[in-house]
Amino acid sequence: MSKPVIWVHGDCLSPHNPALQEYPDAPAIWVWDDALLEEWQISLKRIAFIYECLLELPVIIRRGDVAQEVLAFANSHNATQVVTADSPSPKFENICQQIERFVDLEIFELEPFFDYDGYIDLKRFSRYWKVAEKYVFD
Repeated sequence: MSKPVIWVHGDCLSPHNPALQEYPDAPAIWVWDDALLEEWQISLKRIAFIYECLLELPVIIRRGDVAQEVLAFANSHNATQVVTADSPSPKFENICQQIERFVDLEIFELEPFFDYDGYIDLKRFSRYWKVAEKYVFD
């Protein structure tokens, strides 16, 4: 049986994260993605909100290159598997490919918040919510 660690990311900052639910005793990590923070110019207000969410989760917080930090965390726990929740983030697939080169990866599907097939700008919550609210409250 593989020994997992959990990678928690910004698209499932919840105690109901399926990876946390499935493996409640597994060590978990969150990584502040330095490149993404700079590229997207994420506001201090959003960073504070994310940090407050993280304080409610059983995670170790790191920063740097996400794949490298997750792999180092797995290695430090002698883990042979990383588990996480799915993400629509454009960077998610690339990070997963890097992780899968070294350990097994299990990705839990998430129940969508609402059904939508079009493009949504994920850089700003307000842009996401402008689209989402039309579907959530109908």
